[in-house]
Amino acid sequence: MQSEDKKKNLRILFELIRFIQPYKGKVAAALIALIFTAGLTLSVGHGVRILIDQGFSQQSTEQLSSAIQFILAVTVMISIGTFFRFYLVSSVGERVSADIRLAVFNHVITLHPSYFETNGSGDIMSRITTDTTLLQSIIGSSFSMAMRSALMCIGAVIMLFATNIKLTLIVLASVPFILVPILVYGRRVRALSRQSQDSMADVGSYAGEAIEHIKTVQSYSYETQEKASFAEEVERAYEIGRRRVKQRAILISGVIVIVFSAIAGMLWVGGSDVINGTMSAGDLGAFVFYAIMVASSLATISEVLGELQRAAGATERLIEILQVESHIVAPSCDSLDPQSVSSEVRFNDVVFHYPSRPDHPAIEGLNLTAKEGKVLALVGPSGAGKTTLFELLQRFYDPSSGQVEMGHVDVRQFDPNHLRKQMALVPQQPALFSHDVLYNIRYGSPDASDEEVIEAAKKAHAHDFILKLPEGYNSFLGERGVRLSGGQRQRIAIARAILKDPKILLLDEATSALDSESEHYVQQALEELMRGRTTIIIAHRLSTIQHADQIAVLDQGTLVDVGTHAELMEKCGLYQRLVALQFKQSTL
Repeated sequence: MQSEDKKKNLRILFELIRFIQPYKGKVAAALIALIFTAGLTLSVGHGVRILIDQGFSQQSTEQLSSAIQFILAVTVMISIGTFFRFYLVSSVGERVSADIRLAVFNHVITLHPSYFETNGSGDIMSRITTDTTLLQSIIGSSFSMAMRSALMCIGAVIMLFATNIKLTLIVLASVPFILVPILVYGRRVRALSRQSQDSMADVGSYAGEAIEHIKTVQSYSYETQEKASFAEEVERAYEIGRRRVKQRAILISGVIVIVFSAIAGMLWVGGSDVINGTMSAGDLGAFVFYAIMVASSLATISEVLGELQRAAGATERLIEILQVESHIVAPSCDSLDPQSVSSEVRFNDVVFHYPSRPDHPAIEGLNLTAKEGKVLALVGPSGAGKTTLFELLQRFYDPSSGQVEMGHVDVRQFDPNHLRKQMALVPQQPALFSHDVLYNIRYGSPDASDEEVIEAAKKAHAHDFILKLPEGYNSFLGERGVRLSGGQRQRIAIARAILKDPKILLLDEATSALDSESEHYVQQALEELMRGRTTIIIAHRLSTIQHADQIAVLDQGTLVDVGTHAELMEKCGLYQRLVALQFKQSTL
């Protein structure tokens, strides 16, 4: 088990080195500055020796001034070297942290949707923000301190041997007593660090969800319960953090006691040698200086080790995401261009289970065709599989068996990005971003000009209400478009689809949030948009169903019947019940 952990640590370290490698020039310069300052710091011990043996012992003001000048000159050079070391290492830490954050986001945004069924957005955001910020601190500060302390410790030990072997052996005898608590408690700190990062992600996720649904929380007067539940999450995170800090405190305090006990013993032996005349006071002073450097370096390493353990936990969480492989990938060989095939859509013997519900088929043995340039409407009760067909067609998922085809070609032979560029989706609940109107409509075609965006808005009958916004097309819409009504959000989404100018149009209750007048205008815009395009509509409303070339009736993932409105009214009982229910609701 320990060897597995060791391998895991090495792999994590290798991943960090991969991100640091592009900046090896800066890292090399920082190492040179580190070695330079370490060497100068060690030379201060020689100044202490001169100060005591030639300045104090010989009562020489000239020698005292010379020693002080030497120490001051070395100090100035150390400060200059430290500036370059700190700047270079910190800037690399900032850059590497940004690169890791970018790499994780770029990877996450390409992952298959089923990944997000089992991994919450709050946890993912915590990894992208909190964990990368922690790594930034570690690489830019703690790692530099650890390197400097290790180098100083090695150099000081060498100088100790050069100054007095007997006293050095006394100091080194204490090293095993220092390493044991570092190794034992370090492992505990690392485990608690991982738990601490996970618990903080849970806190962020819980808070984010409550804030996102704030109207629901307040509508049901659920504030008190949410406060209590959030307090439990915070308390759990605090308790894990407290245990982690306790382990680090034990580690640091134990190392301090052992180190300074060793120095006290060394001072007693060294003081006796000075009194007996077998060692000069200057040598003892220099030895104490080097011993204190060893002690402070070890204390720093033990303290930084706790930070490095936290970094290992954070790195582990980030690497976990980077190592997730998307289930939806482009074909390994040269993929076909979906623009070169017809826009006819076929579902051939499709069977599909959502990964989170493997025992319940969402689609079972379905055969259905949406003819090129025609309108196919999908109707059926909730859970019939209508939205699932949209997701399979856009290749957010692949069927368990059977084929989803476009132009008689299995969609798995297309690059998913190229495939989706041929489609435009207008969902029931449109997704708007925390940006202005131009940005949200231009999402359909990033290279579109302002004039093209405005023209699309006019076709979606959104232009008039957009002009009434405080800053027109430059108006900020708020998070998820919260500053717009449901109907206005829907028309922005329709304008986005119009701008994309797709071969296949997917409408998921696209007019459900509109009032009667707006629906009339938008329906005209959609009819213009649908002309010459393959259109698949998920609909419940009669006004949307009747103009379709074909209507497919679905129930529990199977195709019940297909035909025109008139044909289905004659032969399909389920369709008759749905129409009767809609007609009854429309007359209420």
